[in-house]
Amino acid sequence: MSYPPIKITFLGTGTSSGVPMIGCDCEVCTSNDPKDNRLRSSIMVETAETTIVVDTTPDFRYQMLRLGIKKVDAIIFTHPHRDHIAGLDDVRAFNYISQRSMKVYCNYLTEEALRRDFYYAFSDTRYPGVPEIDLHTITEEPFTINDLYIEPILVWHMKMPVYGFRFGPFTYITDANYIEENEKQKIRGSKTMVLNALRKEKHISHYNLEEAVELVQELEVPEAYFTHISHQLGLHAAITTELPSGIHLGYDGLVLNL
Repeated sequence: MSYPPIKITFLGTGTSSGVPMIGCDCEVCTSNDPKDNRLRSSIMVETAETTIVVDTTPDFRYQMLRLGIKKVDAIIFTHPHRDHIAGLDDVRAFNYISQRSMKVYCNYLTEEALRRDFYYAFSDTRYPGVPEIDLHTITEEPFTINDLYIEPILVWHMKMPVYGFRFGPFTYITDANYIEENEKQKIRGSKTMVLNALRKEKHISHYNLEEAVELVQELEVPEAYFTHISHQLGLHAAITTELPSGIHLGYDGLVLNL
């Protein structure tokens, strides 16, 4: 299957508290290295025809402003945790610019959360200026957005089902600590993948650094970037020296052309 060239932009690579974390004076939170400043985790996927964003974090507005983004065709969601959905209200600006509803793709759990948290966007009484959302419920079946063929990958965030997504040669997974064998098969053959690696210590619902490295090597993906990173992982520059060949820490603003 022929896949169009895609551009991946890392809009944010931090965990739910972001980095620096409020009130913290550790060496990471006080670092002068811009790569140690991490907004909440999200990516933008672009082709010549289509621009989509995966997750609207609490930082969504600033993520769009700092890159000067004027067009987004659709939003897809991985799961309903607040650090991945809280910025949805700010699609209002794109509604105004494009004069159309924003297409939003998510599973049933995320749909329930969106309808609850942004109830005013789904109310029968429509007030001027509320987000205009065209909601599409997705399952594990592949779907398309314009020229993008997207394959959902079911992963587990402790007991919560989360969707990763494969875009041709590229796979994006965040907020996971377990992937069933049949879902791993969907990842195999990727040229590049993004995976969450929260910290060095084990965590109840996220891969730690060692587990993330082991999974990349198990799946034999030649190039990998870690995301959803906390200040507990350590300085970007220091951790980078510890990683095997082909495995990197992601950082805000990183661009991949595939």
